Amino acid sequence: MLLERIRELREDNDLAQKDLAEYLQVHQTTYSSYELGKLGVTADVLIKLARFYKVSADYILGLTDSKEPYNKK
Repeated sequence: MLLERIRELREDNDLAQKDLAEYLQVHQTTYSSYELGKLGVTADVLIKLARFYKVSADYILGLTDSKEPYNKK
């Protein structure tokens, strides 16, 4: 589910893999490997993606269909 969600979020926001790679400070091939499942997404990358898209990490992981991020206290 994670692979589908990160691709879906990127495409829904009309972004190229290069755009996300720049944000994450990785090579485009590294980001491509995340989407293809060839390279595991680290917790750090997951958090950065959740913050970038303003969604919960649980949404990206497929644990919920709600995109709403949690309220920080």
